[in-house]
Amino acid sequence: MKTLRLHGVRSVLVVAPHPDDEVIGAFGLMRLLRRRGARVRVIIVTDGAGSHPNSRTWPRARLVAMRARETRGALRGIGIGAGDVRFLALPDGGLGAGGGAVRRVLARALAQARGHDLLVMPARDDDHPDHRVVSSVAAACPAIRRLEYLVWPNRQVRARPATHGFALGTAGAAAKRGVILRYRSQFGMIDDDPGGFTISRRELAAFAHPVERYRETAR
Repeated sequence: MKTLRLHGVRSVLVVAPHPDDEVIGAFGLMRLLRRRGARVRVIIVTDGAGSHPNSRTWPRARLVAMRARETRGALRGIGIGAGDVRFLALPDGGLGAGGGAVRRVLARALAQARGHDLLVMPARDDDHPDHRVVSSVAAACPAIRRLEYLVWPNRQVRARPATHGFALGTAGAAAKRGVILRYRSQFGMIDDDPGGFTISRRELAAFAHPVERYRETAR
């Protein structure tokens, strides 16, 4: 695996299917680029409400607002202000069912964010269908350098290996773990939805691995 080279990157767009995917996929990269003075913009595609659809104490509007606050707080901590974070609020878990309308909304958002040196996007073979939809639209963007991150390995299809690694080190991995934990809605805070999503300890350990892995795709 090659070391990820970021020389000359002054502007990057990170596309996340759900709130928290942006730090799971690219925390270390975003933090380093901000420290170097690069501009980092983030697009959160879905509203995040699919994690706890049956909670009575956290109805959809309240949960969507909470997840947006979590995202802004986490990104603010690494120097990305609210003005550089855009929420498209598309239906969580429903990107595939949305068909062409969803794709057009996402394509317009990406087209409005031109002028970047680097596009960071979900892997096209991620196990989550929302991730695959976002990846397929992002892959059609004007030719710039692209990096794919994998959040949910696909158990049915053998994932293509990462081509580049970005070392966080022990301290960096601990910092990333702490930022992921700021998404409290995903760690058992909402306890009245038996089918609700919770990040497990095993998943947290994988997300906060000391090396972020990316696949660099052809322009």
